[in-house]
Amino acid sequence: MPRELASGSHLRKPPDDATKALFELDRFESETSLRGFIQAAWHIVEPGREFSTGWHIDAVCDHLEAVTRGDIMRLLINVPPGFMKSLTTNVFWPAWEWGPQNKPWHRYVSGAYSESLTVRDNRRTRMLIRDSWYQHLWGDRFKISADQDSKIKFENDKRGFKMATSVRGVGTGERGDRIIVDDPHNVKDGESEAERTNAVDWFTEVLPTRMNDPRTSAVVVIMQRIHQDDVSGHIIANDLGYEHLMLPMEFEPDRRCYTSIGFKDPRVKDGELLWPDRFTAEVIKRDTKIMGSYAIAGQYQQRPVPRGGGMFQREWFERVPSAPPGGKLVRAWDLAATEAAKARSGTAYTVGLKMKMVNEQYYILDVVRGRWGEMQVDDEILSAAMDDGEGVRVSLPQDPGQAGKVQAKRFTKLLKGFDVRTSPESGNKEVRATGLSAQAEAGNVFIVAGLWNKVFLDEISSFPMATIKDQVDAASRAFGELIQMENHQQQSAPPQVVDPEDYIDDFDFIAAY
Repeated sequence: MPRELASGSHLRKPPDDATKALFELDRFESETSLRGFIQAAWHIVEPGREFSTGWHIDAVCDHLEAVTRGDIMRLLINVPPGFMKSLTTNVFWPAWEWGPQNKPWHRYVSGAYSESLTVRDNRRTRMLIRDSWYQHLWGDRFKISADQDSKIKFENDKRGFKMATSVRGVGTGERGDRIIVDDPHNVKDGESEAERTNAVDWFTEVLPTRMNDPRTSAVVVIMQRIHQDDVSGHIIANDLGYEHLMLPMEFEPDRRCYTSIGFKDPRVKDGELLWPDRFTAEVIKRDTKIMGSYAIAGQYQQRPVPRGGGMFQREWFERVPSAPPGGKLVRAWDLAATEAAKARSGTAYTVGLKMKMVNEQYYILDVVRGRWGEMQVDDEILSAAMDDGEGVRVSLPQDPGQAGKVQAKRFTKLLKGFDVRTSPESGNKEVRATGLSAQAEAGNVFIVAGLWNKVFLDEISSFPMATIKDQVDAASRAFGELIQMENHQQQSAPPQVVDPEDYIDDFDFIAAY
């Protein structure tokens, strides 16, 4: 018997034994897993549409179940549009926690860029809960309150509720055990700095005050990427402690996603599709022509590269296990802004990048970075110099004016015994990165395998329009310092002594032809 025939909404007579068995099977599968509940309840929320399975649905469900268990308190999910993110997170999951998981006291505050979207999902959740199939299985656990039963907010007799709102729209006094942020940005407003700032301000200033219990309330953000400075970018750049489930449409091996619950993107081949049953290669090719590479990079691949970027391409950097011996070495630093500026921007890093030049090829060996105060910056620079050894030049930027001279003297004193060079930055960031970009495009820049690789490649492939540019600045300084070292060696080398016999041999060779 098809599952939909077991739904109470289709029954016109008392269920027979076979139907009762199907009810019990639905109960078992639903109470065992969120994924099982979605498949069992699908025909109620999406009648007439066949349920299309995909491993990404299992991945999202597994992470939401971890939130239910209390194993994850902050969850960021980046998936392409059309991948059931709203249905899974904002419709099925709340209904699953209230009924199959018997947690009807949970309170949900759901926010999106438009209130109409969260109202739509509120209506779907309420429709599912009211369906006689759901009521037959879990109706004894709670009842919808008659005096608070609207599409914007509905409540149950266990004091749980689900409320729909929008960016900057959470009312005073409304607090939830689950804060669901589902697409806080409108794609068409992605280029608007004001709109992005509104969404980020709402996320950082309003939502933290809307939690029922700061110790146990969970926040789930699920969205497609639309810009470096979107809410996801803010979470990642500021390391806000979110578990990050990132699923690009086409697999990129160097960006394989791992999470703390043991998840690993199961794809193997570069370019392998996320949901090939629905989003085929032909569909993606068609969409790329319509949407453009910029939109595809953000919405499909979850790595937004702003228009005007592209000085560096990710594939230009070959990853190698180690660098060849010999050559010149430098550790170049890019220092964060003042503490006040850093507090305002929330994105400034101090970065130390180690680079080697061997046979006119460049190897990025190591990157250290952090948001440190002045005293810790000194400690980190000295520690890196001691780890690198006296054979590695230390290159530091020098601020203009007297303050820069004082700072340079301080660093020189701090690094006594090391080869220290300070110099002011010249030209803008793009100009300083030009030489490194040319060498990278020519295939002469390599990165040594390390944990820092992904963050470095994400930043440099988004340069120059990305918000964070500290690693690129450090790489440009390291490259420039190595070029100066090479030029200085060539200029100071003793003149070569030429044997006249060499000329005779050359002329004899030419004459033979």
